Amino acid sequence: MKISDDGNWCQEHLADQKLWLLLEKVDAELAQATRRQGCPHCGANLRRADYDRKPRGGPGWSRRESFCCGKDGCRRRQTPPSVRFFGRRIYPGFVIVLVSAMTHGLKPARIRMIQERLGIDRRTLERWRQWWLRSFVHGAFWKAARAQFMPPLHQQMLPWSLVERFGIERPEGLIRLLRFLAPSAAGSTIVCEGQLRARRGCR
Repeated sequence: MKISDDGNWCQEHLADQKLWLLLEKVDAELAQATRRQGCPHCGANLRRADYDRKPRGGPGWSRRESFCCGKDGCRRRQTPPSVRFFGRRIYPGFVIVLVSAMTHGLKPARIRMIQERLGIDRRTLERWRQWWLRSFVHGAFWKAARAQFMPPLHQQMLPWSLVERFGIERPEGLIRLLRFLAPSAAGSTIVCEGQLRARRGCR
């Protein structure tokens, strides 16, 4: 699918509060699915142990859903995939995807305008670019997932090539892409004890 290079679709997504609510709903569904499965290590029930978050450049999402095993002696943390957060990065996932993609598809003046609006400096943008071109393409997730795309995607144009393939000019296309990417940024499992316990605690 050919994506327009005028940037209007990007700015609309960045300011679309209805989209933010849809992403919250998807994350809630992913969290419930994770909780229903129980602890993958011992099978015990999972308890809420959310992370506090202070994302920049978008919605004021103050909490990332997470769980820890309720069984003494296990207590491992299980953090579900998220369409809102990319691991520990301070910008929401959809901001990272959209702004990173714009470096390939939009005019420099439009890119500068949106960077200034979101407070993203050039070094941050370069770190995102290097993550897509190095960490992402060499990671286990992409090595397994890239076979889904025929014809193959142009890796040096990531994430723009994903943006085009998923047709994210429409909100549902962006949500599909974020769902696809969610496993690549899922949190790792740690022991939920002592200083590693989430600030909100297990409940």
